[in-house]
Amino acid sequence: MRWLALCAFLLVSPALAQAPAPAPAQALAKLPEVEPEGFQASVQPERVVLGEPFVYELVLTHPSEQRYELALPPDLGDFEVLSQSRTPPRAGTEPAVTTFQLKMSAFNLGMLTLPGVPFLVSTPEGPKRFVAPGRTIEVGSTLPDDAQSQGADLHDIQPPTEVAIRSWTLLWALLGVLAAALMAVVAWRLFQKYRNRPKAVVQPLQPLDVRTRKALDALMSENLPSEGKVKDFYFRLSEIIRGYLGERYGFDALECTSSELMAKLRRMNPPGLPEDGLMRFVSESDLVKYARAESSPEKCSESLSFGYELLAKTWPPPPPPEAAPVSHVSGPRVS
Repeated sequence: MRWLALCAFLLVSPALAQAPAPAPAQALAKLPEVEPEGFQASVQPERVVLGEPFVYELVLTHPSEQRYELALPPDLGDFEVLSQSRTPPRAGTEPAVTTFQLKMSAFNLGMLTLPGVPFLVSTPEGPKRFVAPGRTIEVGSTLPDDAQSQGADLHDIQPPTEVAIRSWTLLWALLGVLAAALMAVVAWRLFQKYRNRPKAVVQPLQPLDVRTRKALDALMSENLPSEGKVKDFYFRLSEIIRGYLGERYGFDALECTSSELMAKLRRMNPPGLPEDGLMRFVSESDLVKYARAESSPEKCSESLSFGYELLAKTWPPPPPPEAAPVSHVSGPRVS
């Protein structure tokens, strides 16, 4: 098998080496001419119809040392080449037969002449050329024979014509205008509603002692100890007292532990502060809140009373009203 492949390569390689690239039309026209030993041309189908493809077959008989290649020009007049194929000669045959098939179509009616087909021929003497003579064919219409008598005929391509196309542009533009108008009306009404709404009356913040006393009164009116909610009662009362002390003396008493709270107040040493009573309240409330200690309604009432006492002892009384200045009226001196 290896010897057969080597022999085939040695036979084919000279032909490949002599096969030149397709030459331009001007260079091809300067080459010497050569005639094949035989040439045949045929058209299939025999009746060529306008615009439909047909096959133009060219069969060349030539010496085996020659090689024929198509060199078609770009413009073939009334014809167009759709595809082309080449059937090479059988190896070892003498003379060689090369077949070319051109799939073409015609774009004109009547008796038309196929253009001459140029070939580039590789010979032992060098490149040469051969031009296959053209042949005349009849190109018929795709219409039946009685089409003209029936009023049907081929017409040339019509020029571009304006065609009315349904467009929704105007409708969309009107919808956009209506939507914009509706949004404007809604925005205007919202603006009027916002402008005419009653303004909220901002109440001034009440004094600390008034707010603290109201919080103690509200806690007393809920009467949580009688409902068994002793822990909730001490949480609420501790929050009221710590909030009052923090705002009264300027520190965050709600975030302080019990020891931190008492340490800060001792350093401040505020006048009137019942330190012992505050220490007892803080201890009792911590036991109830965190140690789940029990406390009687009487103890809860005493703790609430301590809240009122703390407020009374630490909140300064209002300053006395200033006395009106006495005007001295001078009367007539009696002598």
